[in-house]
Formats: sequence, structure tokens, C-alpha cells
Amino acid sequence: MEQNFLPITREEMLARGWQYVDYVVVTGDAYVDHPSFGAAIISRLLEKEGYRVGVLSQPDFTTCESMKEFGRPRYGFFIGGGNVDSMVAHYSVAKIRRDRDEYTPGGVPGKRPDRSATVYTQMAKQAYPELPVILGGLEASLRRFAHYDYWMGTVLPSIMETSGADLVSFGMSEHQTAEIARRLAKGEDIHSITDVAGTCYMTDFAHLPAQYVECAGFHKVSTDKIAYAKACRIQMDQQDCVSGKPVVQKQSEKYLVQNIPSTPLTRRELDEVYAMPFTRRYHPSYEALGGVPAIEEVEFSIIQNRGCYGGCNFCAITMHQGRRVTSRSEASIVAEAEAMTKAPNFKGYIHDVGGPTANFRLPSCAQQMTKGMCNGGKHCLAPQACPKLIVDHKEYLKILRRLRALPGVKKVFIRSGIRYDYLILDKDETFFKELIQHHVSGQLKVAPEHCAPNTLRYMGKPPVEVYNKFSKRFYELTRQAGKKQYLVPYLMSSHPGSTLKDAVLLAEYLYRNRIRPEQVQDFYPTPGTVSTCMFYTGLDPYTLKPVYVAKSREEKAMQRALLQYYEPKNAQRVRKALQLTHREDLIPFLVPGGQKERAAAKQKQGFHKGVQTWQKEIGKDRKRPSRRK
Repeated sequence: MEQNFLPITREEMLARGWQYVDYVVVTGDAYVDHPSFGAAIISRLLEKEGYRVGVLSQPDFTTCESMKEFGRPRYGFFIGGGNVDSMVAHYSVAKIRRDRDEYTPGGVPGKRPDRSATVYTQMAKQAYPELPVILGGLEASLRRFAHYDYWMGTVLPSIMETSGADLVSFGMSEHQTAEIARRLAKGEDIHSITDVAGTCYMTDFAHLPAQYVECAGFHKVSTDKIAYAKACRIQMDQQDCVSGKPVVQKQSEKYLVQNIPSTPLTRRELDEVYAMPFTRRYHPSYEALGGVPAIEEVEFSIIQNRGCYGGCNFCAITMHQGRRVTSRSEASIVAEAEAMTKAPNFKGYIHDVGGPTANFRLPSCAQQMTKGMCNGGKHCLAPQACPKLIVDHKEYLKILRRLRALPGVKKVFIRSGIRYDYLILDKDETFFKELIQHHVSGQLKVAPEHCAPNTLRYMGKPPVEVYNKFSKRFYELTRQAGKKQYLVPYLMSSHPGSTLKDAVLLAEYLYRNRIRPEQVQDFYPTPGTVSTCMFYTGLDPYTLKPVYVAKSREEKAMQRALLQYYEPKNAQRVRKALQLTHREDLIPFLVPGGQKERAAAKQKQGFHKGVQTWQKEIGKDRKRPSRRK
């Protein structure tokens, strides 16, 4: 056992001369002591606060005895399901069991249970009924209210009720964790800790807070889709630390109370988190098992920010990290990079300098710091950029320049998402040019997601013309730089609002622009997003107007096939989709093996007709009013 790792077994605890630990941190992932892993941050934070911490990684979930690995902790458990929601880690969007888990030694599947956050909490409560259990992490954050569960096809109550946790710490939990740990160590009863921002607790009607916003309860939202949609809007509108209010939702018997979100870490506090003594490696005991695959993407990457005001409706960040951006200082980032260059297996390449959105470092606007983020479904960048948006890449560019000048650094890449609609708003193209010259590893990943106006609006994404403008300029600057680099667009099929006709428009767009995506994603309805609310209810939670949702297996398969129309295996479904949408004029061009039909269509100018139809549809959608006011 290496002393710079926290203990993961009783033997390692005793080797430190400890007879007990103060807190046990339980995680559904392997123990990787790297700041990209939530359990690593929480355990190191508790260590920094002066507590003895044991890390219980992927415990045997068939018995509560595994929770007794370190004996009875003095104060309690902090539990998380892992970096990735356990159900997403286990199942594809088609609900097919995955054969690999990147967060497990050797990539072996099945080392954690389904709904691991719930199962681990129940196990801890069974092992030590009297001890406090604080449940946190992504899985808990997204399930803190009554929520639609895609895998069961029904609405479930809050994870607090199903797990039996004493508190749920939602979002990025450094502030909450430190305060709760201190108060428990002072002897305060867990049931009296009801005033910590960024936490949820259960109570009865008589002990509700003095002021709160109430949304429909579990029984109501599980049977009434309008009530579910209204509850979703209330919950989304209160996710700001400045303007948010406590939210109350009755579960089966008791009431869930969500306190206002915790204030995001300041730049200084975020720097302190990344200055903690992470080894940046997986525990050495995993070496013989093949290591932990998930470390490969992050070992030589740098997280420079948190939060995202992009506000895509299908993204979980709003309910977890939040929309307020906090970024690390230049000195902190450079210090991490310098330490990275001294690692024995560092080859000179920093793989990423980013975060949820790589090129966000500043608040979205000055107003958000005093009045909070806009609610009511408003987005900073879509359908048009807000005139109050602060657009500035100077600080980010300065950091990148310093990193690539470090001794031992050959290249600094940006692999996490660049928000292209933000980038092209910058009238100073210096960052854009240096991005292309120095920071693209042959391909730049961006996320237009779709091209149909109606679908993009429900996604919370800007019109496709914005992407077209960016793409055109990207290739112009690439040619000027004398490079051969390409855009790799992320695309999504079957998102709420996307009709089969919209999917055909996207296929036609891809054909016209000679784009052949190697990977596409079918919409995955994970808990806690606006898009999942639309998927379940068929309603826009901000207008309560109906939203088309593709739910049949066959239509979803056709929408997905259209994104890769050129694959011979998709020919039958593409043909069927074109016939159902009365777009037979596109069969010669979108169906593999249609050369004879293509020749005949050229004589009839079929494709030109198709282009005109596409342009006509775009024109129709442009005339439709936006929700933004």
C-alpha cells in the first residue's frame, strides 16, 4: 500500500496506525485518486478538513457486511453512485446490457448494482442504522425529486425516499460536505441539519420551512402529465443560488425539501480543490486487474472550469453543476500542467484543457451575479445570443499560450466541447486562429445536434445557420493555416420535437454537406432534464403545448438510420422513412445502391426539387414565433 493513497481496506487503514476512520466515502467506481472523479474530491476534502477517511470502492452489493470494511466510522457515510449514472453505465439507450464498464478495473461489467446510489445507501443503513448517511453525486442529484425513470417506464419518488438517506447533497458538493462533516463531528444530530444550502431533507408538514415554492407531489405527477410538466418548470426555475427559493414536493407520506442551491466555489476555492494532494492515478491494487480504463482520457487532461450556461435541454449540467461558470486561475492551471510534465509516463501531450464547455471562463453576464440566471426557459445562446452576453477568449488564450510554452510540452489539445456559437460571436478571431493552428488534434468535435429548426428549438440549440457560419470559417482558417483538419459533428436522433420528417431533413442536410457521421446518438431520457420531461409528458414544460415524441422502436430506428443513410445495413429503413414522408425524390441519393434511380431522378431534376422542399420547410419554421421574450 502506498501512503499517498487513502486506505481502501482495513489492512491499509491499520498500516497507517489508525484503529478507525471518521468517515467512509463509498463510490460505485474504482478508486481513482484524480480530480475528475467525484469520490476523489470528496475524500481529499474530508482529509483536508482533518478527518480520517476510508474509501470503499465498489463494495460487494450482495451483503451489508461489505459496509463494515473499516469497522464503525465515528461519524457516518458519504455515498455516491459513481461518475456516471449507474443505469447509463449499465444499459444502452435500447436498454441492452453493456459488456464493458470504463470505471471498473479491467473494464469488467457487473461490479456495481443497478441504481448503485440507492443500493449502497440501503446497505449502509442496514449495517449501521444509527449512523448518518449523506447521499451525493450525479445519480442522487438527478433523482432528488419525483422523476420519470426510463428503464422502468414509470415515475418514481425522490431517491431520498427509496434509499433512506438522511440528506441528499446535490450539485458540486464541497461546501455542503465540509459543513455537514464539521457539524456531525461536533455532535449535532443529522436530523437537525436542515439549513445547509445545496441539500435536500425529508420532513413532515408541521416542519416545512417558512417560505418555499411547492410543486405537485409524487402521486399527482405520477398520474398527471400536465402536473409533471409544471413541476419540472418549477424545479428548473429554482436552480440558482441568487434567485432560487426552497422547493417542496410531497413524496408518499413525507415532504421533500430542497434548500436553495449552494453558492458555487470562488476561483480561489476552486484552485484549493485542485491543489489537494491527488496522486492522479488509480490505486495500485488494480494494476494486476488491467488498470482502470477511465483514467486514460483524463490522466493528462486539465479541468479549467465548472458549470455551463449553454443550457441544452437534454443536458444534466443544469441540475448538477449549474449554469453559473466558475474557472480556475491561470497560476493554478499552469501549476497542474507543470506537475503533469514530471509524471514518468507523460509523453508531451496535454490531451485537454476544458470542462463542461471548454471556452467558458467568465460569467454569462454581469446581471447574473446580482440577480441570478434568467429562468422561464431562457437560454444565453439560443435561439439567438443574448445581447448582454460577455464574449471574451483573452484569458483562456493566455493560459493556452503559457501551457504550450512549458518545457516538455509538445502539444496542448482541446477535446472537450467548444461552444462554436459562442466562439463566432467573438469579433477578435485570435483565439479561433490559434485554436486551429495549435489545439486541434486533426478533428474538432462540436455539437450542432440537428438541423431542423423545430427540433433545435426543443433542444435549446441555435439554428443550423449558426453552425454553417462557424463551419465555413473553420475550413477557411484551416486552409489559411495550411492544415488538413476536420469538424466532427455530434448529432442526435429522436429528440422530443423531432418528427420523421425532421430526421429526413437532417439526412438531406448531411448529404448536401458531404457529412458522414461515424457515431450518432439516440436521445437517452435520463432523469432531471427538460428533454426527459418532454419525452415522458409530450409537453413543453414552459408552454404546456404538445411536443411530438418518437417512441416506437421502429420510428426511432428509422430516425437513427437516416443519420447514417450511407450504410448499406440502413437501406431498408431509410427507404421506408422516405416513403412514409413522401420524399421518394430523395431515394436515389440517400438509399445505398440507388444508382439507377439516381440517373432517372437527375433527368427529372428530382434532387433539385428536394432541395427546394428543404429550403421551403426551413422558411416556414423561421416564421414561427420563439418562446424567448
